[in-house]
Amino acid sequence: MTAGPRTTRPDRLELGEGIRWTGTRTVLVDILDGRLLSVPDNPAAPLNTLARLPVPLGAVAPVAGHEDTWIAAAGTGVCLLRPDGTLDWLARPEEGVRPRMRMNDGTADPSGRFWAGSMSCDADRDAGSLYRVDPDGTVVRVLAGITVPNGPAFTRDGRLMYLADSARGVVRQYPVDPATGALGAPGEFVTVADGSPDGMAVDAEGAVWIALWGTGTVRRHLPDGTPDRTLRLPARQPAGVCLVDDVLHITTARVGLSDPGPGDGALFTVHVDVPGPPTPACRLDLRAASAPGGPA
Repeated sequence: MTAGPRTTRPDRLELGEGIRWTGTRTVLVDILDGRLLSVPDNPAAPLNTLARLPVPLGAVAPVAGHEDTWIAAAGTGVCLLRPDGTLDWLARPEEGVRPRMRMNDGTADPSGRFWAGSMSCDADRDAGSLYRVDPDGTVVRVLAGITVPNGPAFTRDGRLMYLADSARGVVRQYPVDPATGALGAPGEFVTVADGSPDGMAVDAEGAVWIALWGTGTVRRHLPDGTPDRTLRLPARQPAGVCLVDDVLHITTARVGLSDPGPGDGALFTVHVDVPGPPTPACRLDLRAASAPGGPA
């Protein structure tokens, strides 16, 4: 490392998460404000607002072959965000349930499926789930009993998924069948006692960068879980991480802080030794997803 994380942009987000590099641009969300934002190349420029939704926006992934169309974990389900701002809902599995729920973090895997978690608005214990969106737009609940799911993040071959249950301080790893998306039995990857694991990114060596909410740190763990290095930020709530080649972007949040400091809610960057690949696009058959009688 040549220097610690720094921030040069004027933006301060309430709950900055879901940061992803698509290979051509970097996007992120301000969850509770429902904003999808892009990161300009000029490091001093403010973030650009691409869309503003009337519901919380947890994360997005680009839809392959459809420019400026996104699949989004939003509100109480999963939708397509069209270039004109229209929302086409694939499913709203958390609509009308108790406790009141919202979608949280999500990403696409190397096979093109979209994965997204849900949580209760008050972080009720075991209320959350993990959903998988298959190529035909079907939305399937694959895990339940999670309190605050964050991630998931995948290895480059798509055969291993990392999923944080932030409230429990644990990151688990799940074998994944790339052909079907089926999950194998989980194993514990990392447990932390001094914070909550939040957003994650896997680099080219298979190491996992983890934002540690409440600690002001981002930590890199080797593929066997061994701690490798720690980055310290002048912000208490790191929430998301993303590798753009050899630049690590870190989102933070000021939500819940009675006395936010100047760095809380900022977007930080730092050069790292090992690069990371772009986040995959979601490979979705929009004709099947939009067909009469299809997902609603």
